[in-house]
Amino acid sequence: MANVEHGGPAGNAFAAGARTARPRLRALRAGLWMLAALLAARQVTAVLGAPEAERLTVLETWVGPHGVLHVNGSLYDSTRFTGTPFGGLVLKPLTRAAEQALGWGWTFGTLLLVVALGLVAARALPQPVSRRTSLLAAPVAVSLLMLSLPVRNALHLGQTSIIPVLLVLLGCFTVRGERASGVLIGLAAALQPTVLLFTPLLWFTGRRRAAASTGATFAALTALAWAAMPHDSGTYWLRHPAGVGLGGAADDLANQSLHGALLRLGLTGPLEIGLFLALGAAVAVLGLRRAVFYARDGQLLLAVALTGCVAVAVSPTTWQHQLLWVLLAVVGRVGKKTSDRYMWPVAVVLVMTLPGTMMLPNMPALYPVRDNVVLIAALAAATLVPFLSRTREHYRAPVPTDYAAPVPARWKRVPLLPVPGRVLTRPNLLLELLLIRVGYSAYQQVRLAATGGTNAGGRATAEHHGDQILAVERFLRLDIEHWVNHAVFKIGFLREFFDFYYESFHFFVPLAVLAVLYVRRPADYRWARSALGFATLLALVGFWLYPLAPPRLMPGLGIIDTVHGVQDFSKPDYGTLTALTNQYAAMPSLHFGWSLWCGLVIAILAPKWWMKALGLLHPLFTVSAIVATGNHWILDAVGGAAVVAAGFGLTYLLQGPRALEEAERAGGCREIVGPRGRGVCHR
Repeated sequence: MANVEHGGPAGNAFAAGARTARPRLRALRAGLWMLAALLAARQVTAVLGAPEAERLTVLETWVGPHGVLHVNGSLYDSTRFTGTPFGGLVLKPLTRAAEQALGWGWTFGTLLLVVALGLVAARALPQPVSRRTSLLAAPVAVSLLMLSLPVRNALHLGQTSIIPVLLVLLGCFTVRGERASGVLIGLAAALQPTVLLFTPLLWFTGRRRAAASTGATFAALTALAWAAMPHDSGTYWLRHPAGVGLGGAADDLANQSLHGALLRLGLTGPLEIGLFLALGAAVAVLGLRRAVFYARDGQLLLAVALTGCVAVAVSPTTWQHQLLWVLLAVVGRVGKKTSDRYMWPVAVVLVMTLPGTMMLPNMPALYPVRDNVVLIAALAAATLVPFLSRTREHYRAPVPTDYAAPVPARWKRVPLLPVPGRVLTRPNLLLELLLIRVGYSAYQQVRLAATGGTNAGGRATAEHHGDQILAVERFLRLDIEHWVNHAVFKIGFLREFFDFYYESFHFFVPLAVLAVLYVRRPADYRWARSALGFATLLALVGFWLYPLAPPRLMPGLGIIDTVHGVQDFSKPDYGTLTALTNQYAAMPSLHFGWSLWCGLVIAILAPKWWMKALGLLHPLFTVSAIVATGNHWILDAVGGAAVVAAGFGLTYLLQGPRALEEAERAGGCREIVGPRGRGVCHR
């Protein structure tokens, strides 16, 4: 929330704003808290509803009937216990609890810790923040935490990784007195040794008593554990320094540290150790210097996040449940323009809530980036991202966005969203590419999930729906698929043309149209992109509700699959593509829908008549290709046209008319609303 504010007067984080909030703001706040509650309920259901052998597996490994904390020998004989000896000492009493009661208590206790973490983080936002931010920050923070992979992982496994983060935040922002602050951070370090990196942050920002108290508390608790469990302590600190070699293999994808990344790159032995130590030292020095700077600048929460990101990178093993520090870096403000303020927080949220396979394409050349995407985000936050200082001019007042003068709509209620008008400037390119990639990945996942994750699972339903579509087409006398398919198949050059057109132009043309609009007509890019997004979203609903077999996958129909080859209908899964995507996502046809979107956008925006004509030829060729190749029914194209029309309609309803419509009718004069609301005519 802090990233998108234009600045405002400082105020109490919650109470003062709540008394004067407008009804709409109060309703929005209540809705966000309801969303947070629903996400929490979903997490509880996912954890406790899973089979006993698949839930709270780490907790069971520790304190279950055969867990390592019951063993008379060393905690670390099996390397399954990854915590410190002090952590084992604290968890030891839990072995007496009943398994079912412990599972429920642990899950709800972890949820309460997450809520507390969100509340503390929301109150710690760097000032100044507006009343809106102060009211909405807490539910937004809790919701983001519930969605994040580290919290979901910690809940599913039964981990303790949220406790050190919460203790550090409580020590930095809640308790009074430096000694008490140091005690909490020292307790966190006794559970997670890399938290000791907060000691130099405290020392160099003038909180030297807190730094000394942190070190003393850590030493005292570690000594206590050493006295109670000398053999285990010796094993942990001497044989497995700070947990090295415990848990899974160090080169596992879940280990998002520099050490794990270097091992995954194929480096081993003294070379890898030396490079890890050198890189770790450089990251620690640079990251802590930046953290000290932002702490002195009044952005202590950002400084805490950067220190945590350093800990993520330099720790020998940083498992997925230990990565919450990266999410806290979302509070940093980046960019001089208002439109650029969204880039960093959106990127961080996506990295922390989605797996790497959704962030980047499945290409071998990108595997090193995909497999280390969270580590890269942590390194970027700690060492590279140019967060704005509070003394900078653009921290409170970024360069405002230019809006077109509102265009009168046909209905009084349009636009439904309270937007000041169409944005004239182009959005951040990196953010757009990231959202396009994530959106397409989600599109692929929903397509496959529509049949339960396998094509065989939805085959009978899809073929039944295919019979329904064929019956309707025969009634309407539209059943031309067989005739067109066989006619084209007999003409070699025509068959090759339609096969090539079907495979190549589906993605190329929409991306080309978006690219041209982004460069030449930014306002129209936003309008066209929104319509395409709504149309695709509606199509996904259709795939989910109505799985449909295309003509080429209908047994007994005699359709020739000119693109994919002969299908073996005797097998549950058939065809080379069934392992990659849902072959029953035919209604509506996005092949035709996206081509129709391209044709309409070109016909509306192109300056020359021949350009408009060429644009409209694309959906004509596409509908011919999808029928000729046996990949869609005629009614699929009708469904594609329907979702595109609905996409443009929703864009109009929610955002209002296109920004330049009125200007074009007036003869090319474009009125821009500047930062002070004055209209300026540009030709």
